[in-house]
Amino acid sequence: MTLRARLTAAFLTVVAGPVLVGAYFVGFAVTSIDRSQSADRLAVAATTVRTAVDALCQQLRAAAEVVALAADRAAAAGRVVDRGLAAAVRVTDVGGQVLHATTPLPAASWRDCAARTPADVPPGALAARVDLRDASGAAQGAVTAAQPIDPAFVARLAVLTGAAVTLLDGPDPASRLRHTTESAGVREAVLGAVGGLDGEQVVGTDDGRYLRRVDPSDRQPLSLVLSVPSDRPPSLYAALVAAVLLAVLLAVVVAGRLARATSRPLAELAGAVDRVARGDLTTRVPVRGRDEIGRLAGAFNRMTRETGTYVAALTSSRDQLRGHLEVLGDTLASTHDLQGILRVILHSAIAATGARAGAVLLVDPDGSLVAQATEGLEAPAGEPGPLRVPLADLVGAVAVSGEARRGRVEPAAALSGEPPCRTYIAVPFAAPRDGGASRADSPSPRPGGPPDGAAPATFGVLALYDRLGGEEFDDDGLVTLRTFAGHAAVAVDNVRVHEETQRLSLTDPLTGLWNYRYLRQSLRREVERAIRFGRMLSVLALDLDRFKHVNDTHGHAAGDRVLVEFARRIRGEIREVDLAFRLGGEEFVVLLPETDATGAAIVAERLGAVVRDTPIAVGGLAAPVLVPVTVSIGVAVHPDHGRTGQEVLNAADQALYAAKASGRDTCRVAGAAKAPAPVPPVSSDEGPLRASARREPSAQPGAAGGNGSETEVAPGSGAVTPRGATSGPHPPRQSRGR
Repeated sequence: MTLRARLTAAFLTVVAGPVLVGAYFVGFAVTSIDRSQSADRLAVAATTVRTAVDALCQQLRAAAEVVALAADRAAAAGRVVDRGLAAAVRVTDVGGQVLHATTPLPAASWRDCAARTPADVPPGALAARVDLRDASGAAQGAVTAAQPIDPAFVARLAVLTGAAVTLLDGPDPASRLRHTTESAGVREAVLGAVGGLDGEQVVGTDDGRYLRRVDPSDRQPLSLVLSVPSDRPPSLYAALVAAVLLAVLLAVVVAGRLARATSRPLAELAGAVDRVARGDLTTRVPVRGRDEIGRLAGAFNRMTRETGTYVAALTSSRDQLRGHLEVLGDTLASTHDLQGILRVILHSAIAATGARAGAVLLVDPDGSLVAQATEGLEAPAGEPGPLRVPLADLVGAVAVSGEARRGRVEPAAALSGEPPCRTYIAVPFAAPRDGGASRADSPSPRPGGPPDGAAPATFGVLALYDRLGGEEFDDDGLVTLRTFAGHAAVAVDNVRVHEETQRLSLTDPLTGLWNYRYLRQSLRREVERAIRFGRMLSVLALDLDRFKHVNDTHGHAAGDRVLVEFARRIRGEIREVDLAFRLGGEEFVVLLPETDATGAAIVAERLGAVVRDTPIAVGGLAAPVLVPVTVSIGVAVHPDHGRTGQEVLNAADQALYAAKASGRDTCRVAGAAKAPAPVPPVSSDEGPLRASARREPSAQPGAAGGNGSETEVAPGSGAVTPRGATSGPHPPRQSRGR
């Protein structure tokens, strides 16, 4: 067979084959769509029928219950009928004798709404029955409300469903039609197809209708048949056959002409394609004319030229991206410097996408996005500090929704707070693990974040602006940047977790107060400051009285609740500069910088009162148990009761033992230590102190004397002593002050 013949046959196959297949699928699709739409209409109609009959049954049952509850059942039955809640009401005794009935009564039989199995007798009415019982529960009879099943009832169902409705006489599929809204010419076809209906199956008839049977169910005891007409055009198949014949005729004519002009150029094109397939992108096809084959040759030459350029650009971009990823990987793996990591992330993202500028923004506690690293962006005009973006459109919306976005910004649509740009692309930074207990105290809220144990929460956004060359960012860039941001978010989150772990290592997980480790550091620092500036430092040692009894009586969970509430009350009674610690169990320590013994005793008395006066509620919310709690407190002052932090802490502990021994629920101030001449060297666990420092004579009122006696502060003392402010840096405080 010649090439021309093969091209003609191939063209006919290529053209006529799809036309035939398309015509077949058009006919099949139209038929399937028509059947599917009809099935959907019948399904909706079936649901509507069940809903309507169920609503009628509920209405009848409500009417029967109204009559059953009424003192004058005859009058109540008349009112129910007058208001249209039921067509008839019948009251019977235990033996079935009719005590009262409204007139006229619908024809028998009455089909109970609760019946699921169709009866052999055609239904004359729908009925709902309510039993009558006396105070002891003995049956006295029944009240039955009924609604007749007549052509009007079936017509109402047809109006509600939008389909023709047929009511069958009984369970037999071949039962005659009792009531129907079908036209006279369709009834025989419907009756003939009823026997083939099975459950929810949809069956078509010869006259172009679709049927579906609705069997009895809960609160729908009727056996119905629904039908809708077909929407398929009647002349569809004739039109499809004509279109196929016309397409084949045109294909034969065109195939012959094209085959004559295509043989030689196609051979050249085939050879060129073979060379390109072997990797030779320098192949070119001679252009012999301006016809279709000539344009195809020209298009082939442009394709090979642009493909070569694209492959070269891809190779260069791959090498460049590989270099950036190597730098990024080394940086992410070797540092915990958050700012350094963010700068590397931003620089790599800009280089990979060809953006003009960009920014890495993290969520601030005040609910806005704050730029942590920027490149190519000007400082906000008239606004001090870094760039802040509200959680609104564009970049801010990415932090709220957690979904990446790209697009073009019209000049008139520029938003305040957003950097000016023509195009943008933004992807979220999401935490790569669930937000569990380790993140419960995180200082950076994550807007739109899920509850604990849910999907990762957004804590920042990587935003790039104005792709170089004026083109808009494409979907490939969005996918690349989303993957890039996912890997970068792991490193950023690891740094945040590292910082959070450092903070949690100094706090008590139950109460949120500082722990013993931070007490050692703080006590050493405050003693150094007190020696340097000649100030006093008071230490309060606190211990809950009879705490073991609380655990033994109410359980350890209640004990934990008492400790948490006690810590909260401590935070509410001390200053911002004061420090509260939990040593373990029910033992606590409070450091009061620049406070003498009298001022410390007043604070101790106030702490004792706030604990003593209000019992702590434990247990469930429904029945909480109030647990009375008291606290014993020991007070010691530097330098009166010790020259090192450990000595002052030991003195406060001894005073606490004295308060326990004197009956608990009280405060004791330690006796003043006898002052030897020089300040002894400090032990290694306390850290270096200034050995040359000396305490100047105290100028503060009420400073403790050196007589060595213990002073007891009785509860209820109203004395107030001013408490000064310290100087020097402090770590973040656990309390909010008073």
